[in-house]
Amino acid sequence: MSDLKGHLAVVTGGARGIGFAISQALASRGASIAIFDVLPQAEIEASAARITEGREVEAMGLQVNVIDEASVEAGVEKVRERFGKIDILVNNAGITRDSLIIRMKVEDWEKVLDVNLKGVFICTKVVARHMLKARSGRIVNVASVVGMIGNAGQANYSASKAGVIGFTKTAAREFASRGILVNAVAPGYIDTAMTKAISDEARANALKQTPLGRLGLPEDVAAAVSFLCGPESSFITGHVVPVDGGMAI
Repeated sequence: MSDLKGHLAVVTGGARGIGFAISQALASRGASIAIFDVLPQAEIEASAARITEGREVEAMGLQVNVIDEASVEAGVEKVRERFGKIDILVNNAGITRDSLIIRMKVEDWEKVLDVNLKGVFICTKVVARHMLKARSGRIVNVASVVGMIGNAGQANYSASKAGVIGFTKTAAREFASRGILVNAVAPGYIDTAMTKAISDEARANALKQTPLGRLGLPEDVAAAVSFLCGPESSFITGHVVPVDGGMAI
């Protein structure tokens, strides 16, 4: 499939995990990829190189801090210098700092809200300027099922992802007249390095909450994002697609 050939996608947090799977999925459809990440530059570039293996696409990796507007603007300018445009933005970068509300440190609340929500705002603001001029674009935000149903011990994460959902719907209304579609995906428990770090008890509880009885894979999320970036979703905007094995039923 090459229906995204000639398109350029920026994927934040795209060097590992779900972000890397998203980058791979979009590249498999012919899109060139720009990874924004805060990992060491060498690791980001190595991930970008892996994306091009066996594919006729280009990829670049840039060390960008999504909560620093100047850093995002510099990254976007480098992408535009090389590719001339940005057709797709996937706001995937995110972190967790889990704790019960009464034990949660203010700095952990602020850090999670900064990366998970402020980062989405900054990247969307900067990239949308160029999409608005082009009167075309796709923005997909990676929210979470806990932004829809909540989760004990994740007040900061749940609040940030609920904010992403609200932001998605507002951006969709603001940008629709210029041909820019804005949607979100809401993953459940996905088998990544983040979930591998949870206790056996927490993992068992996650499986109990998931009607399909398994953890999702990064590729499950990537497939939903890929759909929202492709021509088959041209009449969909302002929606949230759960990729959660049924958790939010």
